[in-house]
Amino acid sequence: MQSPVSFYFDFSSPYSYIASEWIEALAARHGRTVRWQAILLGATFQATGLRPPVDFPLKREYALRDFARSARLEGIPYQQPVPFPIATQNAARIFWWLHAQDADRATAWAHAALRAYFTGGVRLDDAAALRKLAERAGIDANDAEAAWADPQWKLRLKQANEEALAAGVFGAPWFVVDGEPFWGNDRKPQVERWLAGDRF
Repeated sequence: MQSPVSFYFDFSSPYSYIASEWIEALAARHGRTVRWQAILLGATFQATGLRPPVDFPLKREYALRDFARSARLEGIPYQQPVPFPIATQNAARIFWWLHAQDADRATAWAHAALRAYFTGGVRLDDAAALRKLAERAGIDANDAEAAWADPQWKLRLKQANEEALAAGVFGAPWFVVDGEPFWGNDRKPQVERWLAGDRF
């Protein structure tokens, strides 16, 4: 059985949202599943000394234009959220809490939260908004809040960040196919060719 495609994503990353809409179908075309892994880009920025492109005025306008253009290329809805970026550790902790029970539920939550933020501007950093989103996603809001406040899931997210860094991950989205790393939504053609067996 072929190994799954590892997909590292951040809930506040537009390119992660865009990639999340195509990675499963692409993997399935090649008989693969996807191993979703929520991380915090802030941890990678801290480790590498990098900063988000939107922190630089010269890069910000281009980046905002490219987010929307890249979504249009994939034929998916996109609305630039305000404020942006935001802290998304609570959404990520919910992901890992669900993942420990059922990976499919965690993936469904990832889709719900990414779509909510990048198409509806739902504030994933706001407790009330996150509780409402959890309910809409079929998750008990009290259980979700308890999870994001639980030291166990805080530690699990910290471990996920550390494991990602140890694996060489320094951005999101990040894909690993049979040990080969690919960084960025724009690496889709390379990911597809690698999945097809083309070792260029």
